[in-house]
Amino acid sequence: MKYKSVFDIIGPIMIGPSSSHTAGAARIGRVARNLFGREPKWATISLYGSFAETYKGHGTDVALIGGILDYDTDDQRIIQALEIANDKGMKVSFIEEDAIPEHPNTARVFIGDENGELELVGISIGGGKIEITELNGFKLKLSGHHPAILVVHNDRFGAIANVASILANYEINIGHMEVSRKEVGKLALMTIEVDHNIEDEVLHEIEKLPNILKVTKIVD
Repeated sequence: MKYKSVFDIIGPIMIGPSSSHTAGAARIGRVARNLFGREPKWATISLYGSFAETYKGHGTDVALIGGILDYDTDDQRIIQALEIANDKGMKVSFIEEDAIPEHPNTARVFIGDENGELELVGISIGGGKIEITELNGFKLKLSGHHPAILVVHNDRFGAIANVASILANYEINIGHMEVSRKEVGKLALMTIEVDHNIEDEVLHEIEKLPNILKVTKIVD
């Protein structure tokens, strides 16, 4: 893996003790919160590999819940995240999984309330960096370190080109883009990482396109 700066190696400003087990975990939780769009009423988190083995001692549990509460990696409230979640009435549970993951620091986050649910799989790859590898059953690769939009759409000809055309019209540069689908001709998911945060007017224009079902942004 290539690092761009010394901060990629030592990690971000954070609550300790580990960039992989704490900062990365907090970012996984916060991406889940960002995508869900509100504070959930419950969170069930399955932990794999070293996350499952050391999550209590390394603070992975409080970091994940801190992220779900929308705390940044250096927020002192992360230390009391479990107590804060309990005070808010959020039901939290952790499951230690025996399955061997592709990456040792893996968490499956399942959150929801009476109005909806969200499930994602995130891995902490070191130095506070993360990747989201699955979202509601769709395979993807999302770093969580760049602004991005996720576009749920019908798997139809022209849908991808139409979205890319709107971004080009607004001079928005695409850094990474991929498309995942569960079945040909059914639902698909575009994951688009861009260089700058996208204004809501751009999202509204994309939402009006044929075959576009939902557009969600992740801010930097």
